[in-house]
Amino acid sequence: MPEDWDEIPGARGCTPQNCAFRDLHGELRSLGATVHGLSAQPLTEQREFAARERIPYPLINDSELDLRDDPGLPTFEVAGMRLYKRLTLIARGARIENVIYPVFPPGSDAAEALSLLR
Repeated sequence: MPEDWDEIPGARGCTPQNCAFRDLHGELRSLGATVHGLSAQPLTEQREFAARERIPYPLINDSELDLRDDPGLPTFEVAGMRLYKRLTLIARGARIENVIYPVFPPGSDAAEALSLLR
């Protein structure tokens, strides 16, 4: 990570967010939810992260930031990289029903998503 990573509001937190969804994955699935993660980081970094943290759901790679414009996901720039901000989308069928944004503290959105699904 860039030297000033911790000074960027909201930058640190992808690990707690993913681990919270990992820890609640069984409960989310029992409610019929399918969990996916999304990242603009390189695919090799995503694979290493998923293996290290034992992430049970797919991490979707969007290094080209195709979803930045449609549906319009928020991003930030640091050290020449453009990355997605943390948010959670809850969809049924092809319709987004809930958006949790901003996510603070990191990882709080997993429990909120669980609550919304109940």
